Amino acid sequence: MAGIEPDALLFFCSPKYDLAALGKAIKLTFDCPAIGCTTAGEILGGEGYIEDSIVCAAIVSEKLTMKPIFIGDLRGFADKAMPKELDALAGADRKKSFALLLIDGLSTLEEEVIAVINYALMGIPLIGASAGDGLDFRHTHVYHEGAFHENAAVLALFETSLPFTPIHIQHFEPTDTRLVITAADLATRTVMEINGIPAVEGYAEAIGLTADALNPQVFAAYPVMLKIGGEYYVRSIQKLNPDGSLTFFCAIDTGLVLTVARHSTSLVDNLEAGLAAVRQTISRPALIFASDCILRRLEMRQYGEIDRARQVLAQYPLIGFSTYGEQFGGVHVNHTLTALVLGDEAP
Repeated sequence: MAGIEPDALLFFCSPKYDLAALGKAIKLTFDCPAIGCTTAGEILGGEGYIEDSIVCAAIVSEKLTMKPIFIGDLRGFADKAMPKELDALAGADRKKSFALLLIDGLSTLEEEVIAVINYALMGIPLIGASAGDGLDFRHTHVYHEGAFHENAAVLALFETSLPFTPIHIQHFEPTDTRLVITAADLATRTVMEINGIPAVEGYAEAIGLTADALNPQVFAAYPVMLKIGGEYYVRSIQKLNPDGSLTFFCAIDTGLVLTVARHSTSLVDNLEAGLAAVRQTISRPALIFASDCILRRLEMRQYGEIDRARQVLAQYPLIGFSTYGEQFGGVHVNHTLTALVLGDEAP
C-alpha cells in the first residue's frame, strides 16, 4: 500500500497478533479514520477463507467519508435511551448514508446495543459484525484510535454519493420440528431446558442424534430458527456446557418457540446466487464488506466446500471475516452472511 493515502481504512486481524503493537502501528502508518477488529478467520476475494492473517481495504475516494463513533462501555450505552455517543449522527444525510458496526463478540449485548443504534439511525442501513477470537471464546477486541478494546464497539457512519446496498444471505429454511425453551438465562444466552428436559437431550432428540454426538460441526449443520416480523432468522448454538446446558450466539429466553432448520440449498450454491444477484442492483461493485458467521466456515470445512467458496469469492472485491454474530438492520442473527455492497460509478 506504499504511496496510497486512504480516506478510510477497514481491517480485520487474527487474535494471534500482538494487538498492542498492531494498534500503534495502524495509528502511526495511516493518517485517516480506521476501523477494525479481531476475527474467527479472515475473508478476502481471491484468497477466500483464510486464517492467521490481516486483511485490509483502503478506500480512496473524494465521494466518501467515514466517521468512527467509539462506544467504550456497552452496558452503560445499552441502558440509555439516547446515548451521547450518537450525537455524532446528527445532520447525517440519510439518503446517502450507511453504517457499519463492529462489536465485542463476547459481550452478549448485541441485541440491546443494536436496538438503541437502529432507533437513532432512523432508517440509515446498518450492517454489523461481532468480533471473534478463533474458536477460543475468551477475548474479542475492536480497534479505535491506536488501541484494541474489549466491552466496546465502533459504529462507522459512511456518507457517499456512490451507490450502495445492504444484503443478507442464509441457506436454511424452517422445518415442522418445534423446540420450546422451558428454562433459560437471558443474560448469558444459556438454555437449561428444552421441551421440559435437559437442553442437550431436547436438542439432540429433535435432530435425531444422541447427546454424545454433539459438537461444533453438528451445531453448524443443525441450527434453529426464530420467526421475527414474518421472517425466519437463524439462532445458532455456540457450545455445549458440562452441565448439559447449551450456550447460544444470540439472546434466547424462556418461552420462545424455535424451529429446527434444514438446508434449502448448499451453502456455496446459495452464496454464489446471492452475490450474483447483487449485480442487479450494483452493476459494478467496488467493495463488499462481509460479516460471515463462523459456523458457515465450519460447515464448508465439513462438506469440503472451502475451495469452491474461494472460487466464488474470487469474482468479487470482497473483504470481511468470520464472526460470532451478524447484524442486519435492527436484528442480531447467526449462520448468516450480511454485507454492504459499495458500487463504483458507471462509466
